[in-house]
Amino acid sequence: MHWRPCSLGHSVSAVIDYDIAGSGDSSPYDAVLLIHAGVADRRMWDPQWDALAARHRVIRVDLAGFGQSPVGPGEMSFADDVREVLAHVGADRIGLVASSFGGRVALEMASATSELVATLVLLCSDARGYEPTAAIRAFGEEEDALLEKGDVAAATALNVRTFVGPEADDSARELVRDMQQRAFEVQLAADEQPNPPQPVWVDVDPATITARTLVVSGALDLDYFQHIAADLVQRIPDAEDRALPWAGHLPSLERPAEVADLLLDFLG
Repeated sequence: MHWRPCSLGHSVSAVIDYDIAGSGDSSPYDAVLLIHAGVADRRMWDPQWDALAARHRVIRVDLAGFGQSPVGPGEMSFADDVREVLAHVGADRIGLVASSFGGRVALEMASATSELVATLVLLCSDARGYEPTAAIRAFGEEEDALLEKGDVAAATALNVRTFVGPEADDSARELVRDMQQRAFEVQLAADEQPNPPQPVWVDVDPATITARTLVVSGALDLDYFQHIAADLVQRIPDAEDRALPWAGHLPSLERPAEVADLLLDFLG
């Protein structure tokens, strides 16, 4: 995972790389926005892209420091960068789908700008303010030790082992390996800058979220993320809970067609 920065003060086209497809003529939203996991980039949505674009105008971003989006020095806000993308394409009311670390950004957006987010789907979401479990601490310590030794390949392999569930095929595992490797390359280089990236977050109160919300968890995921999902279901008003007995941490890459159907069903 490492860190998850995002830069400000540049044009959207120069900082945040994104794809957009579909007309959304019959969609209830201006757009459906997809935010990737911390071990991934916007390519993680490849399996669902065509199905979603057939019904909605759909956007997927690379957060700064991931995929094709660079990262600058100093303070940055993930949510602000994503909102700039939405303003750039003229989307004022959205369906929002986020995986893992992307859920942190989505929760901030849904809480701070509730008028923007009509529907929210959280897939094995991360969130700020939760005490790490023993398993997630052990992962972080092992990853840090590998990166301190300069063994990016081993740190990448650790992420694949930890976060890709048993239902994923070899091509999905290779995709995660490539996406995580790319993220490490960009982020570790940014750490060496005189003024490295400094993420700025806004506190989230789940009780203020007005979006129709689905919280998805994986029975085979780390207990840390299962705990977050259980808590968010209780704190977000009228949130629906969907526990997937077969899923690890990245269900959209583990059973892609099933998750595409789940998203289309909930988004409408």
